[in-house]
Amino acid sequence: MTDASHESVPSRQRRRFPGISSRAYEHPADRSALVALRRLSGFDTVFKALSGLLPERSLRLLFLSDSVRVSDAQFTHLNDMLRDACYILDLRKVPPMYVTQDPRPNAMCIGLDEPIIVVTTGLVELLDEEEMRAVVGHEVGHALSGHSVYRTILLFLTNLALKVAWIPLGNVAIMAIVTALREWFRKSELSADRAGLLVGQDLRASMRGLMKIAGGNHLHEMNVDAFLAQADEYEKSGDLRDSVLKILNVLPRTHPFTTVRAAELKKWSETRDFQRLMDGHYPKRDEDKDTSVTDSFRESATHYADTVRTSRDPLMKLVGDIAGGAGDLGGKLRDRFTGGGGSGSGGPSGGGPRSSGTTDGSEQRRWPKDPGEPGSGS
Repeated sequence: MTDASHESVPSRQRRRFPGISSRAYEHPADRSALVALRRLSGFDTVFKALSGLLPERSLRLLFLSDSVRVSDAQFTHLNDMLRDACYILDLRKVPPMYVTQDPRPNAMCIGLDEPIIVVTTGLVELLDEEEMRAVVGHEVGHALSGHSVYRTILLFLTNLALKVAWIPLGNVAIMAIVTALREWFRKSELSADRAGLLVGQDLRASMRGLMKIAGGNHLHEMNVDAFLAQADEYEKSGDLRDSVLKILNVLPRTHPFTTVRAAELKKWSETRDFQRLMDGHYPKRDEDKDTSVTDSFRESATHYADTVRTSRDPLMKLVGDIAGGAGDLGGKLRDRFTGGGGSGSGGPSGGGPRSSGTTDGSEQRRWPKDPGEPGSGS
């Protein structure tokens, strides 16, 4: 599709990113996985073969027959946003977009050969123009990164797992792959949130959209700063038991929790990398073929190491202590599980003071869900 396909005038002036590579906004863990997959010999052949097993043609026919396709004649405001987002991120072929009747606010980008974007009526009715612009940018970011391929596979495998649930070992094997894909996809959602910010270029609108997905259309009753404070409290509160519960709560999800997404997006918007990107300094997609897999994994490893080091979560703090060679690990483990201090040990006879290793209440740490997952956002 030619540049004429992008003829649209944004409601306000926004910076455009010609030739931008998806690497510019991808979360380190997301980026390293994608770089490795793209460079894997035979990867394209395998997935083309797999596409014959996936119900992609059926999905396209379903949306075409039972949803409303966004165009110059239908949902024109969404069509303008879609063209605008593709123009800003320099995505030459505008993916088809559909609005489907569903009261749950949700959006997704799926497809193996060509991505298609689907948004629900619940989401369209919930968000204002600038909030919706960020969502459309989020989905275009998925398309530019190639996430739609893996999202389609995830949906397929999730459905397959339900069908073979009666086969113990078969179900276990499939669910192991699904769990791994969900972990990657949660990181890809953080990447797409960043793409949404690059398109909307309005951080507060992105924050409001996430807040509405969490709390509904009661913006006059909500506050962005208080919402972000929830993310901070979620991150640092509790003891080791709460850390384990956080992991168990997030495992079945394809999206990170909304407060966490908001906090992560705000944190990225304050980085030097984001400012350089907005100033026009970013990797170009014609350089993608030269990307080093080793460098990408190294960057991902550095990111996780920094996360552990700066985290205020009790479990991550413990991991950091162990990695740093901290002593009295038994006492630390017990205190973090119980949330207690060291005063109950009876004094120094327990191996010395434990005040540096205790975790009391003050110790600090550091946007489609599955169609069946309510309140997913995009």
